[in-house]
Amino acid sequence: MLHVQCPSILALRSLSGGFDSKIIGPARDAHPMFDEMLPRDCKYCNALIKTHVAKRQHFEALSVFKWMRIANFKPDRFTLAAAIKASGVLCYGILGKAIHGFVVKASYAFLLPVEKALMDMYSRIGALDDSMQVFESTDQKDSVSWNVMLAGFARAQLYMEAMNMLYMMHVSGGTEAKLTGITIAIVLPICAKLKVLEQGKCIHAYTIKRNLESETLVGNALLSMYAKCGGVVNDAWAIFYMISCKDVISWNSMIAGLSENGFFEKALKLFYQMVSVGVIPTDATIVSVLPICSILENGWLYGIEIHGYTLRSKLDEETSVNNALLIHYLKVGDIVGSEYIFQKMQTRDLVTWNTLISGYAMNGWFSEAMNLFHNLLQSDMKPDAFTLISVLPCCAQLLDINEGKKIHDYILQHPSLGQETSLGNALVSFYGKCGKLDEAAQCFQGICKKDLISWNAMLTACADNGQWEKLLKLLKQMNYVQIQPDYITITTIFRACTSLGLMKVREAHGYSFRAGLISHPNVMNAILDAYTNCQGIDEKSIGKNVPTNNAMILNYLKHGSLKDAEKIFNQMQEKDLTTWNLMLQVYTQNDCIDRVFILFHQLQNDGTKPDIISIMSILSACSRVSFVHLVKQCHGYTIRASLEDKHLGAALLDTYSKCGSITDACKQFQIIPNKDLITFTTMIQGYAIHGMAEEALQTFSQMLKSNIKPDHVILTSLLSACSHAGLIDQGWEHFNSIKKVHGIKPTMEHYACMVDLLSRRGWLKEAYDFINSMPCEANANVWGSLLGSCKIHGEVEIGCLAADHLFGVEGMNIGNYVVMSNIYAADGRWDGVEQVRRMMKNKDMRKPAGCSWIEVQRKNHVFIVTDFSHPQRHLIYSMLKSLDLHMKRPLGQST
Repeated sequence: MLHVQCPSILALRSLSGGFDSKIIGPARDAHPMFDEMLPRDCKYCNALIKTHVAKRQHFEALSVFKWMRIANFKPDRFTLAAAIKASGVLCYGILGKAIHGFVVKASYAFLLPVEKALMDMYSRIGALDDSMQVFESTDQKDSVSWNVMLAGFARAQLYMEAMNMLYMMHVSGGTEAKLTGITIAIVLPICAKLKVLEQGKCIHAYTIKRNLESETLVGNALLSMYAKCGGVVNDAWAIFYMISCKDVISWNSMIAGLSENGFFEKALKLFYQMVSVGVIPTDATIVSVLPICSILENGWLYGIEIHGYTLRSKLDEETSVNNALLIHYLKVGDIVGSEYIFQKMQTRDLVTWNTLISGYAMNGWFSEAMNLFHNLLQSDMKPDAFTLISVLPCCAQLLDINEGKKIHDYILQHPSLGQETSLGNALVSFYGKCGKLDEAAQCFQGICKKDLISWNAMLTACADNGQWEKLLKLLKQMNYVQIQPDYITITTIFRACTSLGLMKVREAHGYSFRAGLISHPNVMNAILDAYTNCQGIDEKSIGKNVPTNNAMILNYLKHGSLKDAEKIFNQMQEKDLTTWNLMLQVYTQNDCIDRVFILFHQLQNDGTKPDIISIMSILSACSRVSFVHLVKQCHGYTIRASLEDKHLGAALLDTYSKCGSITDACKQFQIIPNKDLITFTTMIQGYAIHGMAEEALQTFSQMLKSNIKPDHVILTSLLSACSHAGLIDQGWEHFNSIKKVHGIKPTMEHYACMVDLLSRRGWLKEAYDFINSMPCEANANVWGSLLGSCKIHGEVEIGCLAADHLFGVEGMNIGNYVVMSNIYAADGRWDGVEQVRRMMKNKDMRKPAGCSWIEVQRKNHVFIVTDFSHPQRHLIYSMLKSLDLHMKRPLGQST
């Protein structure tokens, strides 16, 4: 044996009087209480060491052992075994080898307890060759010896070697080397890692023969193995119910297995069952069950309940539990909740910081992510590759090139980070998005092990900066090193080829075909985009291919080429329902309302039955022109055709509201069985349109009682309702609750609603101050709301300020000029009117003719400014004149 023949230098030093203090530290400091224990008895020291090891107080055990050597007390074989085990657990390899040298000199090396401890120690410090030498030199190999070696191979992730060792143990025979429950618990997780379910079943059969299956340790291992191998439904459940004494590990394994295999509701149900039978969850339980709450619908409520449980059970003191809570709140969009968890954590690890930084980044809170990153740098923690990968995209989004360069410098100062391929990829992407193509190329060249993501990042950087020739040159290099492209590569190539002409597009088309990616949806869209932009598709050649024609129609519509889409539609010999729906949708989106109704009539004459998509397009068109009778016809058709869909129910509700029939909208709302967020949002929007703020607030309260979490859209509708009704206090209350209560970052729409709320009340100065206090730059909607209110209240000065911003943001919107002109005119400032009109003339802007319509007895009557062609115009103008006189007559005067 190697260590018998050649004990280490340190081992020889230990024989001459003691251990180096650098290995374990000063003896008196290590165990101050021991100095007071008199008499210093050898048996007492032996017992104390073994007690410390049994209690997993390994450092204290080694401190006592050092005292024994200083006092020249002779340890027995069990004490030596305990000291060796403590060295292994603490990964004190040098100390373990020193003790090994001592036991060789003291002739304890071949005693079985010492041999087992040596095998365990060497396996724990990663010296498996030394561990194997000790094992092979052992005369009596019992089950414990084999188990120590199996555990060592498993710990080193040498799974095949472990399985070979198991086979050798099994065939070696002998009563002392039989597979025990511990053996089974070691090898079954290896089967799960290797996904070798058949071998796992063989071991399961062995446990049945040996009556080991009902043991808790074995049962837990079987349960975990079946769960991780995908056998949850049958095998894992059977094992779980067969375990006679289920401990918390049994429950945790089953919950984790259900969760990993997608049985989220069953996993959550099992967690509540676990609590109900009195099993106390551990931090591992909470870490397993919290991710489920962010997946299930309304799971955020379960998350709140589990959070409450952690507070009551003091599990919130565990860092792993707090990290899991942090991730949960981020996934359900509750940024405020995640910030609360972060702030109250007494102990934060790097995972904590990384989680919140990446959460900020994913939710678009780039400035907040960078601020938190700076706080991390000021703490005792050092960022790792994951941290920097999270913040570099934030720098790109903020176009903060200086901050990105500082991060780059930090990476260069830490060589270990420079070896991370993913970090190099992030730097390439950052520089590319910031327009620094040369720096991106340098980072790309500096990546030692380039993967596909590296090449895609560099290709995208070339595409973003319009360097098409460089992109194609880079693609040739990529092919030369035999990197296989993916759909991202192909779509990036088509971006370049579209700018280089039809010939290059055809080459890219062939390349995507050879790469086997031609059927990928993103690639198909990229091909259609490229050919459309290059005018390279011959419609006649594919006139009989309905799916291709539909794809071409969709592609032309994406590029705003309605005429080309209509041309293909009219040339098609065969049309399916998708074809009709595409054209219905595009006519609706382009406000070609008359064509929508004509096309819908043609669809029915063609013998095609409308589906939900068809009806929703018609409903959208009806809402534009207030065709209530047609809405009711469509509603009747959906009932007769049994077309049931929650989106269709919400569309009917929305259309009734926009057509002025709020009563029908309320009826539709009441009959919808399972109301979701979309349903409540639509109803609140309807109430807002009709100025029914109280009903909107009541509906919002009803939604919260139904445990539905609001989003930014429904909060916008709620603020709009408050604005239309002039409810200042309620509006402020709900605006303040957006972030504080619901954990949502206020959007521009929310700010616009508040400006509208203040402006409608006549508080124009307050509205203007509110805009200036916004954390972001106001857009045209915000300033437009203020300008419109200035017209109503005759406020010229603030109106000028709002108009100046609008003229800069959307200089070609004629509506802004007209409103400002009217404000000047109402105040008698004709020089201002002339100035605005001159600006309109210089920009060749003309006000379009106003248009309105009304439905009377199922007939739509359209009125256009300066158009006097209506057949009943004389009667209409006579009635208008009468109404005008009546409105001007003093109140109370008789007719």
